[in-house]
Amino acid sequence: MAKVKKKRVRRNHRLKRILLLFIGALILWALVILFAPADDPSLIGAAIPDLELPYYEEGAIVVSHPGYTLRYEEDHEQASWVAYRLTRADLYGEAERKDDFRADPSIPTGSATPDDYRGSGYDRGHLIPAADLVRSREAMSGSFYMSNMSPQEPSFNRGIWATLEAVVRNIANVDRAIYVVTGPVLTDGPYRTIGRNGVSVPNRYYKVILDYEEPTLKAIGFVLPNRESKKDVSEFALTVREVEELTGLDFFHRLPDQIEEELETSLDLALWDLTPFQVTAKAKAEFIESGGSLPSSEKPGVHAVVLDTLNRVLYIIRRESIALLEDAVGKGTLKQVAPFLY
Repeated sequence: MAKVKKKRVRRNHRLKRILLLFIGALILWALVILFAPADDPSLIGAAIPDLELPYYEEGAIVVSHPGYTLRYEEDHEQASWVAYRLTRADLYGEAERKDDFRADPSIPTGSATPDDYRGSGYDRGHLIPAADLVRSREAMSGSFYMSNMSPQEPSFNRGIWATLEAVVRNIANVDRAIYVVTGPVLTDGPYRTIGRNGVSVPNRYYKVILDYEEPTLKAIGFVLPNRESKKDVSEFALTVREVEELTGLDFFHRLPDQIEEELETSLDLALWDLTPFQVTAKAKAEFIESGGSLPSSEKPGVHAVVLDTLNRVLYIIRRESIALLEDAVGKGTLKQVAPFLY
């Protein structure tokens, strides 16, 4: 009788342990569903083709040149955006600047010409700066197509705008690779025009920048008036979403939706090094000598690899768990009962 009682006690203890383990597993499963990455970590930092290109409708005049792509607006005889990827290696090219301003033969409606600017009092302001295209002589020459120019006040073009361009290069140098979209704001007219082709003189210009590489994904925008300014560039910083609302453009639309929303609606200036960049002969020599490789301190360590692997496993568990729940109760019902899962 005593043996039977002992067996019953042991069996009850065993059942309690199994029940506790089962409850613990359920709690752990629920925590994974709630707190695991909602987006595939393999997409974060992964190369997304044409990520820099804003959305554009069929029939838009979009042309590509070595190092950049632009959308040309015939009504304003200039680009509404110029988009490109800028890497640290791009900053250390050896192509020399040669001011060969000329019409862009790839614009089917015909681009502005240097004559449009002659005697106007405005600079032929680069949208993608020549200094971002020192990677090759072909790319450097292509920066002087008039499709890449916009009428800028000389004090603006050679002052705060040039400073912002140097800041963008510094960000590329610090963060290794970034995506840049820049252009005039063409939604706040009417505009004064210059030249026989009627080139619009914008009131403001914008830049948006995306850093889509670990360890910190981030985005930032800038809007500057077309006039001289002694302010720091940080005073013109905005979220990318604010620049979208001003310009009517949809930037970085190829990002996963949740990541795009988070990046475009947040701004933390502390994450950005807004120091202007200047290439020194010594820095260029050191970069070339190193073969353009990253310092060992910047390469991912074992901890980063383990963390990345764990995030991917948790993401898969979360994704498959939600799929099972949807099969069990229906997607519509699950969205109503647990909208936080989506």
